[in-house]
Amino acid sequence: MGQYDVIVAGGGPSGTAAAIAAARGGAKTLLIERYGFLGGMITNALVGPMQSFHSKDEQLVLGIAEEAIAKLVELGGSPGHVKDMVGFAPSVTPVDVEKLKYVLQQMCVDSGVELMLHTVVTGADVSEGRIGKLHVYNKSGPQTVQAPVVVDCTGDGDVIWQAGVPFLKGREKDGLAQPMTMMFRMGGVDLERVRAYMALHPDEFVLAEDWENCSHVGVSGFFSLVREARQSDELTIERDRVLLFELPAPGEVSVNMTRVIRYDATDGQALTQAEIVSRAQVMEAVGFLNKRIPGFENATLINCGTQIGVRESRRMQGVYTLTGEDVLAGRKFDDVIARGSYPIDIHSPDSGDLDATEMKSASSYDIPYRCLLNDTARNLIAAGRCISATHEALASARVSPTAMAIGEAAGTAAALAAVSGIEPRQLDIRLLQKKLIEQGCNLGLQPEGR
Repeated sequence: MGQYDVIVAGGGPSGTAAAIAAARGGAKTLLIERYGFLGGMITNALVGPMQSFHSKDEQLVLGIAEEAIAKLVELGGSPGHVKDMVGFAPSVTPVDVEKLKYVLQQMCVDSGVELMLHTVVTGADVSEGRIGKLHVYNKSGPQTVQAPVVVDCTGDGDVIWQAGVPFLKGREKDGLAQPMTMMFRMGGVDLERVRAYMALHPDEFVLAEDWENCSHVGVSGFFSLVREARQSDELTIERDRVLLFELPAPGEVSVNMTRVIRYDATDGQALTQAEIVSRAQVMEAVGFLNKRIPGFENATLINCGTQIGVRESRRMQGVYTLTGEDVLAGRKFDDVIARGSYPIDIHSPDSGDLDATEMKSASSYDIPYRCLLNDTARNLIAAGRCISATHEALASARVSPTAMAIGEAAGTAAALAAVSGIEPRQLDIRLLQKKLIEQGCNLGLQPEGR
């Protein structure tokens, strides 16, 4: 049995940041990841570009996430943060996923994180309100690992579920979650031809002000071409637009067009069927793009995600639940550990619609530490998209830069608690905030507090 100070389950954006932060905080840290690489939805599902590190007024996400982007820029794997041509977010950050896999891996190795790849958590032993052992499985067979603090960054809240912590799924009225999407990458795209068409038909697109001067193409539109194809049954995907973004490599784009609705990402058979449906949709979408969309006449499919992209599954019922009202009002909390600014971006669970709601009175909102804690397994911290949030609030907080900021806070808290021999909820929030600020995180606080 492996003995650690902190165990992080899930090597996605939040989990990688959590593990790095915990190890740098002096904790002997294990990071468990089911694939052979890190990055989660960014790298295994091609979900990109990353958005957004910024609010309309400032850069909210710094710390480990910004360090990773800086290293990626040095490798030629990203142009850094650029203006969003669609105008949906203040900035987008295109990434080369293969180089990002390397950057995240090296940051973990250099920080002293012990990696356990190709490994899944199969169970959790809970006694007297604490997780004792985690059961894991890989090519070596079943094993157990143990730590005084466990961080669930699985996205789907697998450890939360296995530990018997209450959770919710989907929207309140019927439990349906946001649809899943199989992202895919295409090369050989004539992006100048795409820009030229947009300039001639601006009413066909959602565009930011001064979009012509954006360095990287972002497309949300071709509405009439999609509508015509759907009316003729040439395109059967429940989607009302073409959504794509330029990648760092010349002529390459990431396409977000497939939509698999009414499937539960935590149901094994449903997830299997979603993969089957989504890959069929990819082929249909590629045919449509080649035939109908200017600039795609000679474009080719490069690859699809290793797995389908999941927007929403289990959400822990924590000490505090972040609400849509908190997001829209730009609410501030005394126990802030991260901040978000992304719109409430709800892809309809039962149609092809997209509903985005911007915040009303502020450019950012706080995410409180209490959203990471629960009353059932007291040594378990949640991070990423399985934190305690409503369906509406998660539609904003789920994006990868915000997830990395939450993950860094979770890992920092885990190390502080483990090294001090206390439970995460006993941690002095001012100490945690001070530590995060010292690490370069932007909490909207002065060093002595708000």
